Amino acid sequence: MMCYPLCNIRPAYDRVQPSPEQLDNTFVPRRLAANRRAEEAQRELARMDTTGVSAVVETPPSARAMCMEPGAAVGAGVTVAEQGGGFFRRRLDKLAERCRQRPRRSVEWLQEVSGAVGDLGTFVPITVALTLVNGLDLGTTLIYTGVCNILTGLLFGVPMPVQPMKSIASVALTHSLSIPEIMAAGVATAATLFLLGVTRLMFLVHHLMPLPVVRGIQLSQGLAFAITAVKYIRKDQNFSKNKSLGNRQWLGLDGQLLAIFCFCFIVLVSGSGDGLVFPVNRPKRKEGSTFLEDQTESDGSHKRSHIRYRFRWVPTAMVVFALGIVLTFIRRPGIAKHLTLGPSTPHVVRISAHDWRTGFVEAAVPQIPLSVLNSVVAVCKLSHDLFPERQAEVTPTFVSTSVGLMNLVGCWFGAMPVCHGAGGLAGQWRFGARSGMAVVMLGGAKILLGLLLGNSLVKVLQGYPVGILGVLLLYAGVELAMCVRDMTQRAQSFVVLTAAAISIASNASLGFVASLVIHILLTLPDMNSNDIRLYFSFLASHFPCYRRPKPQPQQEQRHEESNVLPV
Repeated sequence: MMCYPLCNIRPAYDRVQPSPEQLDNTFVPRRLAANRRAEEAQRELARMDTTGVSAVVETPPSARAMCMEPGAAVGAGVTVAEQGGGFFRRRLDKLAERCRQRPRRSVEWLQEVSGAVGDLGTFVPITVALTLVNGLDLGTTLIYTGVCNILTGLLFGVPMPVQPMKSIASVALTHSLSIPEIMAAGVATAATLFLLGVTRLMFLVHHLMPLPVVRGIQLSQGLAFAITAVKYIRKDQNFSKNKSLGNRQWLGLDGQLLAIFCFCFIVLVSGSGDGLVFPVNRPKRKEGSTFLEDQTESDGSHKRSHIRYRFRWVPTAMVVFALGIVLTFIRRPGIAKHLTLGPSTPHVVRISAHDWRTGFVEAAVPQIPLSVLNSVVAVCKLSHDLFPERQAEVTPTFVSTSVGLMNLVGCWFGAMPVCHGAGGLAGQWRFGARSGMAVVMLGGAKILLGLLLGNSLVKVLQGYPVGILGVLLLYAGVELAMCVRDMTQRAQSFVVLTAAAISIASNASLGFVASLVIHILLTLPDMNSNDIRLYFSFLASHFPCYRRPKPQPQQEQRHEESNVLPV
């Protein structure tokens, strides 16, 4: 035997390694103890009347040592529950789950890439207009919105968009607000949404909001997007003045025929948007049957035409957007000379008292109700319709807090006030986005462009074909407006159409108030005293200052006896 005077521990190559059987035998007592505890729990359940009751046993140390998977069945009616960690541990576990739930096929990856540019029809025109008119820092906006895209994509697990606050942008363009006034309006709106989120009052607003009223706001927003998109296609636009000029020419690299061609290309390849992610095993055609017979016999959501199935890998929105980039450099070859490498230097915005007063009164007051309706309530409703398995993650409290935190940080550095929009979510879903990876990729592209080109990128966006942006915006608006398909009753349709008409003719706040009053007038005659009492009880129980009365000793004892299972 060799001697090692400097150390009493022999090296690894001189040790006697235990065999697999010996390692397995060391865990036998632990296995027996774990099985014994599981059998005792099962016998305890057998002695009780457990009809409709499911028992959960915490994972013992021996089970964790044996790497038993949490959630695995130990016995009849007994499962192993995962040890609950802290808040940040649970958030990190959900974040890791988002990273694992990525597309696995090349077709799905291409569809996610296509869906990533689905909301650029609203992002690009508003950003270019604010940069040219109000002097917005485009480089800082791209970098910060890219970071927000990545965080929202990983935390929510759905293609949650990051879009400009449209009411603030509209007021800033029409009244020529300064950058401190715009940022003051963004901070004021964000503070309101953040307080509504952390106090859980947004949860109360979301659950008490009638669905026909929300559908009416969604219909009005979708139709407004579609009308604006048609103007982009037919009219020349001056984004710096927020006005439409004369009719656009039919021919040319930014003509109406180009926009019509892009529109027809998307319709031909992707159709109405159903079944954008294709099944792995495509059903074969029966012998002796025609294509029309197969289409009649099979389910339309799983059977696609031969043209769409053959071109299923084509990311339609990405192809159309890339075509616009190529045409931009062909139309204006001198743009490349104005591009400079390097990001823009961020700076802290100083907001005076006058800026606070002007920004809050003129821009924040009309933006707050629109953000509550479209950025939180409508987004949660639409996300629950499109992604029902993500209802636990996309909550009104989480979405409202997210909008507040994004602007409470970014507006102080000159980034554009942003929010989550139902139109952007509908557009990204329409073009193939089915997970948070779409906005993660979009955020990475924004950060890369902001670091490489900075503010010089506005020259490229200024020369981008507006007709192509109109096509993308048209699809996003139509997809958002199609959410009213579930309003089949006459009373529901009346409320939806009234809300849409008033919102388009005036503003979304007035349409919301009018439709809410109409809904109450329609449902109030059918309500009895018990329904009204339950309604106000639910309303009062969710206020932070509300405290339930403590039960009397006799009631408390009776309540404890009712919760004890009979032996």
